[in-house]
Amino acid sequence: MIHRSGARGSSATTPARPPEAPCLGVGVGLRPAHYSEVLARGPEGRLGVDWFEVVSENFMIDGGRPLRVLEEVRALAPLVLHGVSMNLGSTDPLDRAYLRDLETLATRFEPGWVSDHLCWTGVDGRNLHDLLPLPYTADVVKHVAGRIRRVQDTLGGRIAVENVSSYLSFEHSELSECQFLSAVADEADCGILLDVNNVYVSAHNHGFDPVAYLDAIDPARVFQLHVAGHSVNGPMLIDTHDQPVCEAVWELTAHTLRRVGPVSLLVEWDGNLPSFDRLCQEAARARRLLEEVSPEHGFARDDAATTLATAHRA
Repeated sequence: MIHRSGARGSSATTPARPPEAPCLGVGVGLRPAHYSEVLARGPEGRLGVDWFEVVSENFMIDGGRPLRVLEEVRALAPLVLHGVSMNLGSTDPLDRAYLRDLETLATRFEPGWVSDHLCWTGVDGRNLHDLLPLPYTADVVKHVAGRIRRVQDTLGGRIAVENVSSYLSFEHSELSECQFLSAVADEADCGILLDVNNVYVSAHNHGFDPVAYLDAIDPARVFQLHVAGHSVNGPMLIDTHDQPVCEAVWELTAHTLRRVGPVSLLVEWDGNLPSFDRLCQEAARARRLLEEVSPEHGFARDDAATTLATAHRA
């Protein structure tokens, strides 16, 4: 079952926030190359980040070192599970064995929430190991939303779906990407993992306004933000997660935070993986951004997040 944190109150200056998604502060992805340093720094109070996002599939196993490490990390900071193989947009039946394994993992580690991508990743039982875009139509909204509702019924709580970067579009699309994302979230009553870098990359590739996209998203749906670096490939931008976050994405993130208020913010860096110290430098910039753009909201890890972190350290 998905860990449920206490609901937050709201005020006239604070946008409505999903009660299941307290502001955890700034996190990074937990990667094997950093296991040893994270476990060494944590007990000394030098962790440098507030929480960790882990790739669900890497820990949907029966035993071994990854699960032992995850138990130790969970004692230091809250966790969030982020999947890449739920295959929400496919016409294949939902993988019941996959969902059972995910439920087992979530029950054991009590993540703040579970997320995956608004895309399809395979067909005819074959995983293509890519995050493939969907046509933006009313029929696809209903199809994907129905599958998300069944996932949420299995896991016992709302999940968040992430907008993916894209490099092609479908002639059959009836909606813009932000309209499609919002319609799916409303129909499924799920959260949104709003990836600001993906918005920037797709806006560049398809020629739409990233600010208008971000302004169209309901703050009450936003569980979390992602920021990351990307690469340039001729006229296109590619979401590679192997560079520092660029200035334009930081600016879009600041704009988004002014709209949605304090929200958990994750720095993604997966390729050309830097040292943990360098990763913490990016996280520190994200923290400054939260503090600078949200003073009217009194940015801090909120009460529910503090309770969650304390429980994990107990």
